[in-house]
This record gives sequence, C-alpha cells and structure tokens, in this order.
Amino acid sequence: MENVVAIVGRPNVGKSTLFNRIMGRRIAIVHSQSGVTRDRNYGEAEWTGKKFFLIDTGGFVPNSDEEFNKHIREQVKIAIEEADEVIFVTDGENGLHPIDSEIANNLRKNSKGKKIFLVVNKIDNPRREVNTSEFFTLGLGKPYGVSALSGKDVADLLDDIVKDFPAGDEDHDERIKFAVIGRPNAGKSSIVNAILKQDRNIVTDIPGTTRDSIDSEIKFHGETLVLIDTAGLKRKSKMKKDESLEFFSTVRTYKSLERCDVAILVIDATIIMEGMGVVSDLKHSDFRLDKQDIKIIEEVYAHKKGLLIVVNKWDLIEKDSKTSVIVENKIAEHLKSFNFLRFAFVSALTKQRIHKVLEEAKSVYDERAKRIKTSALNDVLSEEIKRMPPQATRGKEIKINYITQLKSSPPVFGFFSNEPTLITENYKRYLEKKIREHFGFSGVPISLIFKKKN
Repeated sequence: MENVVAIVGRPNVGKSTLFNRIMGRRIAIVHSQSGVTRDRNYGEAEWTGKKFFLIDTGGFVPNSDEEFNKHIREQVKIAIEEADEVIFVTDGENGLHPIDSEIANNLRKNSKGKKIFLVVNKIDNPRREVNTSEFFTLGLGKPYGVSALSGKDVADLLDDIVKDFPAGDEDHDERIKFAVIGRPNAGKSSIVNAILKQDRNIVTDIPGTTRDSIDSEIKFHGETLVLIDTAGLKRKSKMKKDESLEFFSTVRTYKSLERCDVAILVIDATIIMEGMGVVSDLKHSDFRLDKQDIKIIEEVYAHKKGLLIVVNKWDLIEKDSKTSVIVENKIAEHLKSFNFLRFAFVSALTKQRIHKVLEEAKSVYDERAKRIKTSALNDVLSEEIKRMPPQATRGKEIKINYITQLKSSPPVFGFFSNEPTLITENYKRYLEKKIREHFGFSGVPISLIFKKKN
C-alpha cells in the first residue's frame, strides 16, 4: 500500500467528520469548536478492495501569528507534499470563505500536479445542492457536494479517489521483506548497515535521522531478502510542535509494517536495563518495557506479522551467562498477552551476534509460512481436548469435532464445534497454548476461528 490521501481545509468545515466517515469508525475527535484537531489523525482505509492511508490535518489559517496556527500551517504544508492526493474540504452551509481561496491558491502552488478533490461538505438536503456552484470560482474543477455526517454522496467521492489506485493483489512482491522498526536512536540503521556490511544509510547519534523508509536488497542462503529501514517512532507527547515531519515518519513506519513479512523491533538495551539493579539481583528487579515499544508490538500483532525483538547495544551491559534469559523472561512476563515473542541480543557497533538477526528473522518467516497437516492437528489436539474439555455452558455440552489449518502467512486455524459461540476466551487461549507447545510458531501471531459443525 503506497497511496496517501490528505484531508485539508479551514477550521470547522467537517474534516474530522469526513475522516471518520471514510474510516468507518469514530477515530478523530469531532467537535464544533475550531481547532480541535491538534494532532493529525491517520489510518488505513479501504474502498472497493483498494487500500490507502488517510490523514486528517488541523484547520488551516493562512496568516495567523498565533503559534498553534503556525504549527497547523506547517502540518498542512507537509501533508500536501507527502500525499498522493488531497481532499480539500469546504463548508456548503456557510458558503465560500476568503480563507478557502487562499487555501486553493496554496494547493495550486504546492500540489505539483497531484489530484485535488474539492469537497463541499454539509450538503444535507436538496435545497443546499445549489450552494456548491459558487465553489467553481476556486478553479479546482467540479466540486463534490457531500454530507460527511450522513454519508450522502461520499461513495461517489471515494470511487474517484481510488480510481487510479492499484488493487490489493496487483504488483505482488514475492521477495521476503523484513521491516526494521523501533524508537529513535535504538540503532536501527546501524543494525541494517552491519548486516549489509556497507554504509547504505546515514548513522548518527541524532534521533530521527532516518526520515524515509529505505529498502536494501540482500541475498541470504540463495534467497532475496529486503531490509526496510524505517524512521524512528516518537510518542506524540514528545514530538516538537515544529517537527511535523516526525508525524509523517510515523506514517511511513506503519506503511512499512503493513508491507513486511516480519517486523524486527530494535530495543536499546541500555534503556530497558535502567533501574534493574546489579546482575546478581536481576530476577527480583522491577521491569517495564517502554510504552512506545509496547505500542509497536500491538501494531505488529494487529497486522499479524512475524516479530523478532532485537535487543541492541548488548555490549554495553554488565552481564553473565544468564542475563539474556532473565531479560527475555522479564519481557515475556510484562507482556503476558503476547505469548509468541522471540529475541536476539546483539551489538551493531561490535558486530556481536549480528548474523543472528537475519537467521532468526528468516526462521520467524518460515514459522509464519508453516502448514500443519490436518491429521497431525486432530491427532495431537484431540488428546489435549480430551484431557481438558471445554466447560459446559448453559447446560450444553461443548464438543470440538474437527480442526484444520485454514491458511498460512499468517497462520489461521479453524475449530469446528457444536456450540462455537459458547467457547470461552480462556479455553481459546488454552488451545492456542497447546498449538504452540506441539507445533511451534515462535515469533508469530496465530488466529483461531470457531465455526459451527456442518
């Protein structure tokens, strides 16, 4: 998915409402007060099988000296530069505004031939249809009269927006892709360079050096791998107001995550070991993984990608032969809901165990692509189900009659039962645990689907 669509316009014209309408769920804050969209909202949208990234920007005020409005102008400017297409939203209830003309001039000057979709919002009834005609004077072509609130004619707008976007199954890339992701300054580019054995990417001590995602191709045991070095992620609270590029770096990172097979999450060992005390007492020390790293793991899980956690700068840690195992257990204990984690401890600087990154990532890829024979699944799991059957609910005995793997990459397993809706979440976790115990899938999220027996 390569296409980015940005929504721009002056304050209070309904940009966030349109964003929510296209996304199909309430994500952006929608409020009648001007300037509510302080942070940009973004998400993966889909229409008629075609996917794109949708970005909602703050209300554009061209000539205000207020610091917040300066920040918004910078956001919108970068949104126009980064987007493949732009939705320019105006207000059909209150009519054409002088700021609309200034935004239109700005779009003509900076859009560089990109498609601009002029949207006249709040056309909620036939009487307002005539209000769209005055917007022809903006010189951006025929306006789309829509109601973001009710959804009126938004489908026609979306048809034209995605018309030239590739379908999801076009240009399928058969190469194995690993996205190197993580917080700024964890050593992502250094790890990629160490693997490539050349300075393909700039490496400095300044967080945020890598603004773009950079693809590097490498041969590994006769197979072609692609390493995607992504921009560093920051919490929104730590993004400087004048650093709007950080937001788009984040968008690019999630785009890279969407197109990879395995995510290599790089974590700075010196940060996670802070406050854990001396080596001899690590087992009893408190441990907390950074919230941003947890957020990345959640995104990997949501996308059902493989995951390898690479603990970098391991050369700087005071340790013994058991330290890495203790750290693995601490992270696993902290993230109990993610029972598939896989680790590698390396130093990009000294090249210590750097070869393990590709080896482990490729192993995760193979695990993700693995298929288990139906006969093996039923033979093994039937015994586990007999040993601990699902608890009867509402007086009904629950039976699981048949198990099969429905797909791989990512793995999905189907369980056929007489009462699939009555199987509890605890029992589903038990079944997943048993699948992993017998068949592996280390580093790989798996999905379990429960269906009614035919």
